[in-house]
Amino acid sequence: MFEEMKTKVSLTLDQGMLFKCDFGEMKVKDCYIDEEHPEEVDMLGPNPSRMLGLAVMGCLSASFIFCLKKRKFNVDDLKAEAEITIAKNQKGFWRVKKIDVNIKPIIDDPDVKKRADQCKKMFEQYCIVTQAVREGINVEVNLDY
Repeated sequence: MFEEMKTKVSLTLDQGMLFKCDFGEMKVKDCYIDEEHPEEVDMLGPNPSRMLGLAVMGCLSASFIFCLKKRKFNVDDLKAEAEITIAKNQKGFWRVKKIDVNIKPIIDDPDVKKRADQCKKMFEQYCIVTQAVREGINVEVNLDY
């Protein structure tokens, strides 16, 4: 069993505040983080706040599906939506204050619905991103010239 796993990701400045993402060994074509376009038009990728919302929502959705698969059931369709609330803190800095996630699995089979109710009670505990955000993540910053 692993005690700890590490992975590396990196960014390269493209222009302005547009960064090209590098996921290390995982090859993803043309992923950008875009803080250049605050009006949310013509963005070349999500900004970091949206990326955080996507990470939480994606992890929760995958954890829910994983829980059902462990019980030998599948979800044929699932849609999820996250609303990210951004507001100024007491010092006047913008912060992600809240992420509301709504997961909508399409389940017609009564047996799957019963299993889904069982998963509803526990799947959040298996989402490493959501639980890390809730608990607070230790972030060390090194500015290396």
